[in-house]
Amino acid sequence: MKRTTVKLPDELDALLRHEAERREMTVSALTREAIEAHLGGAKDKRRLMAAGAGHSGRSDISERIEEILRAEVKP
Repeated sequence: MKRTTVKLPDELDALLRHEAERREMTVSALTREAIEAHLGGAKDKRRLMAAGAGHSGRSDISERIEEILRAEVKP
């Protein structure tokens, strides 16, 4: 794992630290989670590529795909 230094405005740093404390996780873990959510990690890419594979027997999948993917990707 690589170490990276990021400069944040004081207000953003305070929000990050507050949210990490609220979720009972480290600032580093929350930062990695946020970056993965924004940029998409390998896990997300695999899930998206498999989204249309197979036959579910349901006719509304194409209309509900965004809703289904959001539910699957929630932290």
